[in-house]
Amino acid sequence: MSARRSFIVFSDLDGTLLDHETYDFDAARPALARLRAEGHRLILASSKTAAEVAPIRQAVGFFDCPAIVENGAGILPPEHEAGDEPVASGHQRLMRTLDALPSELRRHFTGFSDWSAEEVAARTGLSMEAAARAKQRAFSEPGLWNDTEEGYADFCAALKENGVTVQKGGRFATLSFGGTKGARVDELVARYRTEDEALVSVALGDAPNDVAMLQSVDIGIVIPNPAHAGLAPFAPVEGGVIRWARLPGPEGWNEEILALLNAPE
Repeated sequence: MSARRSFIVFSDLDGTLLDHETYDFDAARPALARLRAEGHRLILASSKTAAEVAPIRQAVGFFDCPAIVENGAGILPPEHEAGDEPVASGHQRLMRTLDALPSELRRHFTGFSDWSAEEVAARTGLSMEAAARAKQRAFSEPGLWNDTEEGYADFCAALKENGVTVQKGGRFATLSFGGTKGARVDELVARYRTEDEALVSVALGDAPNDVAMLQSVDIGIVIPNPAHAGLAPFAPVEGGVIRWARLPGPEGWNEEILALLNAPE
């Protein structure tokens, strides 16, 4: 008897499952309902904080799955597991490292910790309540570089010398002490793989910080985002497939997931 095919889907949020401007996912509800009804797993993978991701995970109906938060710097456990927050925080150490950079580099980077909730809301389009949750950083610091590309390269190099990685997303550059969406995907696929299922891993994303995740699965799906230049063509890892969605945001997400679910085994 052959093993049952099961999908484990990893999804970016802003510009992918959520509309880039409205943060709405209504267009993806048919595919979300099918995933849930058929017993597949959906693991949200975002630069957002645990405080931001938890209510979204509840709203899409996959509160019993873990979530990858702050660009892979942490994992939010499923709701039923003990503790609803990521374990340990490196954010204070990260900010000390950032503040210790030469002033000509530090002054050109401003992030969520530098901004009030009002400014975060203005820069992101989030509600005040959501912006306050976005400021509850445990592992990482998103922000903007406001100088030359050469200066940005120096900024990244200086951070790298101090063990800090920089990941470019659709809106912000996110600083952390490591951990990527791709590495977390590998960890979680290994956790859920069993002999009883023919587990197919899928990832959807729209920005450069999603590439490692898209290359870590059996099927990577690039969702177009008209708000930025998009991703340059890239190759899958051996044995993987990269697909390019026709529609942006939740519309493209819905179309691609339904196509996978409707494909013959």
